[in-house]
Amino acid sequence: MFLVTANQMQEMDKKAIESFGIPGLVLMENAGRGAFDYLLRKFKDIKTKKIAVLAGRGNNGGDGFVIARYLMEKGIHVTIFLLSSKDKVTGDAKINMTLAQKLCDRSSTCSIIEIPDADTFKNQKAPILLHDIFIDAILGTGLNSNVKGFFKDAIELINASQRPIFSVDIPSGLHSDTGQPLGIAVKADATATFAFAKAGHILYPGNRYTGDLEVIDIGIPKFIAREKRIKLFLIEKKDIAACFSPRKFQSHKGSYGHLLVIGGSTGKTGAAALCANAAMRCGTGLVTLGIAKSLNQSIEPQVIEPMTHPLPESDKGFLSDNCFEEILSLLKDKQALALGPGIGTHEATKKLVHNLIEKSEVPMVIDADAINCIAQNTDILKMKKAPAILTPHPGEMARLCNMSIRDIQEDRISIASKFAKDHDVILILKGAQTIISLNDGRSFICPTGNPGMASGGMGDVLTGLIAGFCAQGFSPENASLAGVFIHGMCADRLAGEMGAFGFVASDIIQIIPKTIHHDLL
Repeated sequence: MFLVTANQMQEMDKKAIESFGIPGLVLMENAGRGAFDYLLRKFKDIKTKKIAVLAGRGNNGGDGFVIARYLMEKGIHVTIFLLSSKDKVTGDAKINMTLAQKLCDRSSTCSIIEIPDADTFKNQKAPILLHDIFIDAILGTGLNSNVKGFFKDAIELINASQRPIFSVDIPSGLHSDTGQPLGIAVKADATATFAFAKAGHILYPGNRYTGDLEVIDIGIPKFIAREKRIKLFLIEKKDIAACFSPRKFQSHKGSYGHLLVIGGSTGKTGAAALCANAAMRCGTGLVTLGIAKSLNQSIEPQVIEPMTHPLPESDKGFLSDNCFEEILSLLKDKQALALGPGIGTHEATKKLVHNLIEKSEVPMVIDADAINCIAQNTDILKMKKAPAILTPHPGEMARLCNMSIRDIQEDRISIASKFAKDHDVILILKGAQTIISLNDGRSFICPTGNPGMASGGMGDVLTGLIAGFCAQGFSPENASLAGVFIHGMCADRLAGEMGAFGFVASDIIQIIPKTIHHDLL
């Protein structure tokens, strides 16, 4: 699904009107009618309710006038509270206000009330609260400064009313690009947006203000969006399902790839085990776990299906560059490399990680300690021979970029995208709404996952999923998208069964096959 900015949407509206001759009035009519249809589906008993439309003087208010017209024609009690004087309404919005007024003049249950200033608003608070459902058509997607004056008062009033709120295009006060409230924003139960979802609908905290989201087709040709070369997308289930195909009857373990996992160190063998086991559970034919020789005996009970390969070590329990040539030999018949889970950050380990990144000829997932090993020398990524996927959490990303975690979290998409392009990698910035940024400038937001995932080992499972899909022949892009999406789907399934408290990374591993089978195939 395309996700657009306010400027992109305005440009597409303009092109549809000016280049293709679609009148703005037609687009507004289509928007209002589509929103009305969604409103009726959302509130089944709406015919028995009193509806208040809070309308601004711009095109967002114009959409509200169209909705009000359709409600009136259904015989539903509607009051339009215009947060302006009528003489300040212009353009297509004015035309629809005039049409709505004509219907009001013929009805005893419908009216338009002008609220041009704060004093008038105070007098209208009680009448506004006499209504059962609020339609928010106050401020549109072009807002870029804090909500002030009686607009703020109006938003506070309906938010506090505990009555259902239906927002038009975007909850008033919400920044359409960032999802941040501009001082205050409407907390909608549902939102009807037009043509394409806006980034602010999806990004936290905007998704908490938007409620249920419906995208209304208003007649803008889809190729206009393709011409704009939209760079931000929401991952959808159908996108991930398309990555899978039924397994052939005569297939065998060699048909589905061989993954090499290099990880583990004293006190961190579990990370490597979780990664290897997750790779097996997502359908990888063979998995070999390379680990320090002294740890091999202790890890074997944790990995039944994956094979283990004891590697020479320098300091006991830690890998170093003295096993580099042996790992290169192991990689000759492998289709992918998972590098980093629990590997540690000894100086000798850092050298090994650097050399493997530079010399590996198969797609690699670089995670956890391997990320920390290159944090002071990210230029090593530019020397790689094979595609690389990095999976940092915000703390690791902060070290990679020499920034604070707060700075990372405030601009996740831009920072992830820049790093991916600058270093020619796929960058997966984990966290609520994980971001997948590709080296061509495109970024994807993952809608799956929940707070129950905030426990140790979850990232190791994700690495196993992504690397396992790479080994099976998925492109690095599809492996990344599928791994992140399915990881979150598994967590959502667990949260639905047991709540978001107490499930652990190994629980995720156990339900990977069921989740893929029931939700994607």
